[in-house]
Amino acid sequence: MRSLWVDDEGAWRTSLRGRQVLGDPRINKGTAFSDEERRDLDLIGLIPAGHMTLDQQADRVYAQYLGQRTDLARNVLLNEVSDRNEVLYYRLLADHLSEMLPVVYTPTVGQAIEHYSQEYRRPRGIYLSVDQPEVIAESLLASGRSPDEVDLIVATDAGAILGIGDWGVGGMSIAVGKLAVYTAAAGIDPRRSLPVMLDVGTDRQSLLDDPMYIGNRHPRVPAAEYDAFLDKFVAALQQVFPRALLHWEDMSPANARRLLDRYRDRLPSFNDDIQGTGAVNLAAVLAAVRTTGIELADHRIVIFGAGSAGTGIADQLSAALVVGGLPEEQATARFWAVDRHGLVVAGDPDLTEGQRRYGRDPAEVADWQRDEQLGGIPLAEVVRRVHPTVLIGTSARAGAFSREIVVDMALHTDRPVIMPMSNPTELAEAVPADLILWTGGRALVATGSPFPPVEYQGTRYIIGQANNALIFPGLGLGVIAAGATRITDGMLSAAAHAVAGLVDSRAPGAPLLPEVDALRETSLAVAAAVARAAAGECVARTPLAGDVASQIRALMWQPAYRPVRPG
Repeated sequence: MRSLWVDDEGAWRTSLRGRQVLGDPRINKGTAFSDEERRDLDLIGLIPAGHMTLDQQADRVYAQYLGQRTDLARNVLLNEVSDRNEVLYYRLLADHLSEMLPVVYTPTVGQAIEHYSQEYRRPRGIYLSVDQPEVIAESLLASGRSPDEVDLIVATDAGAILGIGDWGVGGMSIAVGKLAVYTAAAGIDPRRSLPVMLDVGTDRQSLLDDPMYIGNRHPRVPAAEYDAFLDKFVAALQQVFPRALLHWEDMSPANARRLLDRYRDRLPSFNDDIQGTGAVNLAAVLAAVRTTGIELADHRIVIFGAGSAGTGIADQLSAALVVGGLPEEQATARFWAVDRHGLVVAGDPDLTEGQRRYGRDPAEVADWQRDEQLGGIPLAEVVRRVHPTVLIGTSARAGAFSREIVVDMALHTDRPVIMPMSNPTELAEAVPADLILWTGGRALVATGSPFPPVEYQGTRYIIGQANNALIFPGLGLGVIAAGATRITDGMLSAAAHAVAGLVDSRAPGAPLLPEVDALRETSLAVAAAVARAAAGECVARTPLAGDVASQIRALMWQPAYRPVRPG
């Protein structure tokens, strides 16, 4: 027998009573329970006599939030609220989204992940162990959801967390944080989403040596065992939740693109680090194209950090060039990718699958200056030779965009587009204030982490944050609304164009991207564009027509209390 469901009038019905009601965050309203609800649900004496509205409760918890001394303490407080009262938690996020997003998501979630075992209070989501692949389906069923009750799953193996590397089971925090953004930014119903931790071990010795570590206490498993585990996970997912969108998050670099390519046509799946990062960068570059007046095909793009994020950005930009009519070979020729060993050059046996497309002809760079200690051609030499108009950083190397490099770039282009994307903040390739100063206010800047506005010679420069949150919540909402069977490049391009169309970056100091304060409306615009693209590409089970935005808005979950009645 079900203990909790929603009736035809939209009210919660439950067989739970007393402290069981207060212990379920989906229905717990605390002091907002009416006298009738308190009587019918056996709550008399378990709650103080006073009554408070959701607004009053949110004000009280916000005051507690402001009283915390660190962002990590604020993160812990918000998690505790989420564990006891789901509606109140999302009401707080909705009311203070731009302020709280860096706390529940990047960069503060990185600290929460590092301290996951020490701060552990209660399980959240589903934990799947590579040591027990035979219970994957059973574990998914333990969520208590029926096959049609899950729209979205965020899964991670925690192999590449926010530029801070492998953090084992702590990766659950990134999956939980991601889903919080989906709900706060796009109204994805939290009852219909699920975080999943794919615990395949960890290669971080400090975790293996930590007696408090609560994940699998062994190194990451070999590729063959890993692949078999992931195949069983996807097969079980398709069986248990056949309509769910699978969001891959912070997967290890050796596996991220392989998994994307393997599964993207089997089920609606999406790698945010590759495709989301690529789409939000495409949006920023499209906005810059309008500002500079230089067509996308005429830009020269250097990407520093040719991992899954960097090559994903190149893939999205080159796909846009191809859609614009450029042959693929000419499109990829607009990119110079630089990794930890220098410029990516064709023929290098150590190149990843994602890097091979962007390898430069050895003859082209034969006389370029090499750094023997680095083992290749350094970024400064690439900038000196290429004269890029766009410089994107995904290297997690703080300060890599030096004054010398930026000044050199600015000598050869009137409005240099510079995007230090690495996060958390301390890993950014450059600080916006320096970029504005070094280019005399000419740089068009977007960053991966939030930065304050920059005052320079009487102009206030708003720094657009190229946060994947501008893309993935709306993308997910559009996929769910359309019942898309897969996520196509056309849907990703539609998402990027929707974001770029929301800003006018031509005004002095204007940002390249929408501000986070407007994230919910941004997500709606993205969702509508994605749903239309899905219908146009014939991958929508429930194609939408007419006023698509209004139809999608009606689907968005709102953080408001429902009546709770005995059942």
